[in-house]
Amino acid sequence: MVRKKNDGTDSLSYPILLENVKEKIRIAQLRASLAVNSELVSLYWEIGHMLSAKMEQEGWGAKVIDRLAQDLGKDFPGVSGFSPRNLRYMRKFAQTYTDSAILQAVLAKIPWWHNILLLEKLDNLEERIWYAQQTIVNGWSGRALDDVIKSKLYFRQSKAINNFHERLPSPQSKLAHDILKSPYNFGFLSLTDDYIEQELEIGLVNNIEKLILELGQGFAFIGRQYHLEIAGDDYYLDMLFYHIKLRAFCIVELKSTDFKPEYAGKMNFYLAAVDDQLKHSTDNPSIGMIICRTKNDLKVEYALKRVLMPMSVSEYEVKIQDSLPKELQGTLPTAKQIEAKLLEHSNEDTLDK
Repeated sequence: MVRKKNDGTDSLSYPILLENVKEKIRIAQLRASLAVNSELVSLYWEIGHMLSAKMEQEGWGAKVIDRLAQDLGKDFPGVSGFSPRNLRYMRKFAQTYTDSAILQAVLAKIPWWHNILLLEKLDNLEERIWYAQQTIVNGWSGRALDDVIKSKLYFRQSKAINNFHERLPSPQSKLAHDILKSPYNFGFLSLTDDYIEQELEIGLVNNIEKLILELGQGFAFIGRQYHLEIAGDDYYLDMLFYHIKLRAFCIVELKSTDFKPEYAGKMNFYLAAVDDQLKHSTDNPSIGMIICRTKNDLKVEYALKRVLMPMSVSEYEVKIQDSLPKELQGTLPTAKQIEAKLLEHSNEDTLDK
């Protein structure tokens, strides 16, 4: 009797083996990519350091860079990266970061052109290092890094007022604190000065990718006007997210006005309901994010002082257009008309019930 050779493909454990092998390959590819990048950035720093030192010692002028680029081009044909422009960047890079420890700990872990972007856009060393560290954590592309620099993220990060340290256990409290911003930059929206909350909310949902990029890594969008039924009554959360790293639901309430203390009470109510109805036993406590047009810090601190649930209060910024173009005036509804229409539909729904 000839025994058929078993190749394992009919076993339930084979897909697990396949996924484990594929994951090992991906990790090895990533490590190889990072190693190549680290070597390249380190090489450019060394070239820049040598070039800078020699120019200073010998009193050479800037023309030596053009000569070096030409000679390197002859000796290494087909190898890019040694143009006069890039050699100047190497020199500036070495002059800016004199401590090789910073190079190995942070800068060698991000792509060379990310480093160039930091050199061109920023003057402060502390800011440059912070953006480099955040690039490592968030995996920002060059365009994403440019966008967050333009939005002045460094000055907005962790600026929201919150009660996380009193209401969340460590280390979740620190992580939750670190993901916050104030003000949030919703500059991708253009609204008239008398806009209402529904316009803001719809605009954000229509630009969900930009919104999530602004909120930060880890936010997963679950829904807008998320329905909760409590004691026979209907309630709707403006926006509901789940944060992968926090392992917690995040309720976002949008306000087109200044912060009012009653907003904290309403958020406290919502958080209790979400923890009771949606939170899994393995999830961490849900957090609330109230994002207002403006806020008074003292009012916020008083409002959050006694609430039991973890929440934060931030401001946001949008582009305000003075008025519609003349050719559109009279053809589009005003904010008040939209609000009246929404109220009308709400009353109709109530009568239908």
